[in-house]
Amino acid sequence: MSTASPSHHGVPYRPRPGEIPTAPGVYRFRDAERRVLYVGKAKNLRARLSNYFAPLQTLHERTRRMVTSAASVEWTVVRTDVEALNLEITWINELKPPFNVRFKDDKSYPYLVVTLGDDAPRAMVSRKRGIPGARYFGPYPKVWAVNETLDLLIKLFPIRTCKDSDYRRAVTSGKPCFAGQIGRCFGPCSGKVTLEEHRANVDRFVAFMQNQDPRIIDDLAAEMRAAAAAQDYESAARRRDQLQAAGAFFEKSAMVLGDRVDIDVFGIEHDELAAAVQLFVVRGGRVRGVHTWTVDKELDVPLGELVDSVVQNAYGSGLAPAREIVVPELPDDAAALETWLGTLAGRKVRLRAARRGDKAALLQTATQNAKQSLMLYKTRRSADFTTRSRALEDIQEALGMADAPLRIECYDVSHLSGTNIVASMVVFEDGLPRKDEYRRFTIPSASDDTDAIHQVVTRRLAYLAVPSGANGIAPDARDADEGDSDEADAAATSDRRKKFAYRPNLLVVDGGQPQVAAAARALAKSGVEGVYLCGIAKRLEEIWTPDADFPVILPRNSDALFLFQRVRDEAHRFAITHQRQRRKRDIGTVLSGIPGLGPARVKELLRHFGSVSRLRAATESEITEVKGIGPALAATIHAHLHADRVSAPR
Repeated sequence: MSTASPSHHGVPYRPRPGEIPTAPGVYRFRDAERRVLYVGKAKNLRARLSNYFAPLQTLHERTRRMVTSAASVEWTVVRTDVEALNLEITWINELKPPFNVRFKDDKSYPYLVVTLGDDAPRAMVSRKRGIPGARYFGPYPKVWAVNETLDLLIKLFPIRTCKDSDYRRAVTSGKPCFAGQIGRCFGPCSGKVTLEEHRANVDRFVAFMQNQDPRIIDDLAAEMRAAAAAQDYESAARRRDQLQAAGAFFEKSAMVLGDRVDIDVFGIEHDELAAAVQLFVVRGGRVRGVHTWTVDKELDVPLGELVDSVVQNAYGSGLAPAREIVVPELPDDAAALETWLGTLAGRKVRLRAARRGDKAALLQTATQNAKQSLMLYKTRRSADFTTRSRALEDIQEALGMADAPLRIECYDVSHLSGTNIVASMVVFEDGLPRKDEYRRFTIPSASDDTDAIHQVVTRRLAYLAVPSGANGIAPDARDADEGDSDEADAAATSDRRKKFAYRPNLLVVDGGQPQVAAAARALAKSGVEGVYLCGIAKRLEEIWTPDADFPVILPRNSDALFLFQRVRDEAHRFAITHQRQRRKRDIGTVLSGIPGLGPARVKELLRHFGSVSRLRAATESEITEVKGIGPALAATIHAHLHADRVSAPR
């Protein structure tokens, strides 16, 4: 083990040239109190650590904060990448460094367990691993899911499920347990079967769980018919109940791949602050378990590194790896990770990134579910009253506001290559969205995004000034528009203007210094006072205020930053939706009167050109490049657009 010596180049503890070995190993950043801030591994320690000691201004903001918070760095050299991986996992679990990826769900998973080591084996649900002689099936996402599965299987294979104490009591007293009395268990204590016969039934249970062969349905149906034909109606009724249980069991797990395919599929959706993981456990071609958990990202790690952490966490907490694991992107140390997984599984494990075929489609489904989980996680987090209150207080303190921002308005601009420029205003009161007060703005023309921001903020602030508008600026009637039309009913417009008059505590624009400066000019010109202003830059999630040389950096996992991000994302979504609606309306209006153009061809034209302006500028030969558009129809479209140049909306 080695520790870096102090240096005066960059951070004071930067190692001297040549001090760091080029061997594989694990490194730790520590603060002044010797607390470990971050643990990482590397194939080449010198190459990896040199990335942290680049000029501070070139580092990602979160990485820079970690490096400047640390007081020393130390490393441990190991022989192989696999040893580095094992040591990193051990130290992360033991030390829980604050800058490493932090998982929200670290509980063990429930399994269906068959205690084959007992004289009379039982089936049960347990999180405990390592029961001598036991056979484990799963894991399952929730306890209720494995209990539901067990209830169905016991109807198929009525083996013992009672506790050992209940079983011993039944054997001693000669009176079967309750499950035995109602025919749900044919354990030896019932007197209906011997130990050997019960063991044979347990073996059938285990064999079915291993293969989960759907042919059992045909076998049970044949046995039911045979029993009915022999007038053994009691056996026929029992087979009927088992047949229903088997059908219900297979209905609960859809076939997604070949019946011999065992894989684990990790779908991951992430942003700058957090990530959601959706794991599909596929056994025998069917999805047998679905697990979801969230991850806090203190450092903005790339997807490959995030995959590395996710896989380590999943299988380091008791999950048994499948023979094949599908991930969205292979990490740099994929080979070492495969070796580590193989050691856990006791066999070879393959890690792969599916690009096409059924496995890629399943990965896409898992990723879509992860996307929904991340959205739900962020929504629930911002909806909690205590969390919202803390977020608003933190924003007040960070921005130096006199009061908490109980009403926040956020603005975003959307356009398509400079055409169809629109802007959105979303409103959050007490940390919650007020969708009835969202507004849309149509911007006829703008030189760039900053000009568009200046225009929309000017138009909005006109409603907070004197009735005729501040400095002679009259409110624009179009600003009351909440739908797709720029003309609104007079009564509705009046009501919307009243809502427009509500004063925000904080105006937020989507962007950094240039966008904030443009909004600040509009705010100063309006004469409106008592309204604070800031912008959120997406790349680093920095909060910029007017005339500031440096951004406000909120803690990466703070509730305040989550609220800012939610407000910004909602404004972006609202602006994009309106911009797409306008594009669709414009091209539909212009092209609706052309013979031979149905909805499908209009859609292809929109997809190809993006706007009416681009379509109007195209030649006939360029129009024929669109799917479904021939030379004659292209000539008709071209003639129609140029004959209607004046009246066609642009």
